[in-house]
Amino acid sequence: METEATMLETPSLTQPPEDVDTDDCLSTYSYLFSPDVLKDRVAFITGGGSGIGFRIAEIFMRHGCHTVIASRNLQRLSEAAKKLVDATGRRCLPLCVDVRQPQTIMAAVDQALAEFRHIDILINNAAGNFLCPASALSFNAYKTVLDIDTMGTFNVSKVLFEKCFQDRGGVIVNITATLSYKGQALQVHAGTAKAAVDAMTKHLAVEWGSSKVRVNSLAPGPISGTEGFRRLGGKWAESGNLFDSIPLQRPGNKTEIAHSALFLASPLASYVTGTTLVADGGSWLTSANNFSAMLGHWSTEVKQDK
Repeated sequence: METEATMLETPSLTQPPEDVDTDDCLSTYSYLFSPDVLKDRVAFITGGGSGIGFRIAEIFMRHGCHTVIASRNLQRLSEAAKKLVDATGRRCLPLCVDVRQPQTIMAAVDQALAEFRHIDILINNAAGNFLCPASALSFNAYKTVLDIDTMGTFNVSKVLFEKCFQDRGGVIVNITATLSYKGQALQVHAGTAKAAVDAMTKHLAVEWGSSKVRVNSLAPGPISGTEGFRRLGGKWAESGNLFDSIPLQRPGNKTEIAHSALFLASPLASYVTGTTLVADGGSWLTSANNFSAMLGHWSTEVKQDK
């Protein structure tokens, strides 16, 4: 029987795991899953050179997976790949890809297959976002976000399905958002794009299930140490104690999102497809959606940038 002292030392089931705000690997890591849960699998991760994508790559590699990290910035990817390999001992291939251009995706997948011979998991994490009221949003800015988030997700998914998953199965995890759930202020571009991806998740799960392909979405809330946190008012919300309104009373961290992705990609989720896992501490249920306050913050930011 456990002693009272032992029970007091047991961490809370809502205690966040270790993380760092920079794009560096964790100095220590405590396994919650079997270290071999993704042994010898290969994951193709768009936007894998920084932020959530980088941490997903690290956590997957710590669980036996090899990775391909892809984005437009090859220098950043190469630096990230070296960090990942040094920290985990697994292989990581950095490849330059523009998810808006199918030809670059096809070339990258061919390179990845030449290196690893197979790809088992796709993480669609490439995205573009910023704060802007709809009235100030240019036609091109709106289109660009949809091209990266929505078209990019479809482009990469289609290429991977045709070249890898159609004959041997696979897993797709689309990183989305809760922005559309209540019409988040200053986010019509990203909210629309991510809502479309959530719909795509369901359609592809239905059509590709017979090929043994599982397709799910993962919707993070405010995640510290990310470009999104910096661009979308995270520091402003933090200084104003706005995170106190979240049921778990804090923002999440990148490792928590990586663990959610690990679950969805692993055999632990073998019967899960066509759904969205929301990992936001309950944020979208209770956080304010105050257009006037957000507009005031946006106006201040714009003036400071000039």
